[in-house]
Amino acid sequence: MWKRFLRRTGTLAALLACLLSGRAQAVETSASAVCLMDADSGRILYEQNAGTRMLIASTTKIMTALVAIRDGRLSDTVRVSREAAYTEGSAMYLKEGEELTLETLLYGLLLCSGNDAAVAVAEHVGGSVEGFVERMNDTALALGMEDTSFANPNGLDDENHYSTARDMALLARAAMENATLVRIASTRTVTAQGRTMTNHNKLLSLLDGCLGLKTGYTRAAGRTLVSCAERNGQRLIAVTLQDGNDWADHQSLYEYGFQTYPACRAARLGGVLAQAEVEGGVCAGVPLVAADSFSWPLATGERLETDVRLDGKLTAPLRAGARVGEAVFTVDGTEVGRVGLLCGETVAPGVTSALNQLRSFR
Repeated sequence: MWKRFLRRTGTLAALLACLLSGRAQAVETSASAVCLMDADSGRILYEQNAGTRMLIASTTKIMTALVAIRDGRLSDTVRVSREAAYTEGSAMYLKEGEELTLETLLYGLLLCSGNDAAVAVAEHVGGSVEGFVERMNDTALALGMEDTSFANPNGLDDENHYSTARDMALLARAAMENATLVRIASTRTVTAQGRTMTNHNKLLSLLDGCLGLKTGYTRAAGRTLVSCAERNGQRLIAVTLQDGNDWADHQSLYEYGFQTYPACRAARLGGVLAQAEVEGGVCAGVPLVAADSFSWPLATGERLETDVRLDGKLTAPLRAGARVGEAVFTVDGTEVGRVGLLCGETVAPGVTSALNQLRSFR
């Protein structure tokens, strides 16, 4: 009975809201490669040549920051080497021998796009640039970035340094789960240890809800841009490679994505998903709450359905928070995710059940 009830009512309100949204016109960009991804679900909403290996320039520094924040300490004092200070290209203008915190260097890395900061960070966190790059490549593999190879921490052109729009979207998705990285990448201007630094990412002022992430440019790579934006609790990630009109293209991609694929909130952490029958309890049912949140972007005409699968009959006593099954979410018959189901309340045994339990101890 509860299963049938759930299938009918599980996400009806969210589903109707999604279906009432009209499908926007297909987006067009000037980029050689594009990927638009829903950050929560990982669903790709639009792509063009997204699997083509290309130069990525300074968007590389998203990975540099992710590894540095994971493996280093923001309060660490870093002494700038000669190699770091004399690194070619964009810089935060480090001087050999000066000492800065790792956090200040990360601001220089993500706001100023400092190649010198990238080398200083790599040497400190990885012991050497080579050691740090190895960590970058290991992290890429762990994230499923199968068409990516890093040769340096800053994005300078190298035949062994490349990625794809799709892989960079995967990287951005991981980066957006790191609160420290988001805080730094979304900062427009900061003064740290005597340095005032301004973010190169113009989307922070051009696009409402922009959360960063990183710009890039070399003559060979052209303009590269990885960004994230949030609207109504939904986060989208846009990647464009070799794009001379990237600021406008990212705004168009977000308009397309948010309008065409609004997120349907199928479950919220701790939210009640259903009621389940309980045998032998002081009450006949118990609320089932989600062990995690789940959302899925739906285009017009798509249907999101919820199926509750209990591990077995629920018999009192039951403890609040005990896992008793899972909710499985499907779109047009294809599974797109699942979350665990927990008892929302403690259910004590009823009088008859309690007496039977006492008799069993005699």
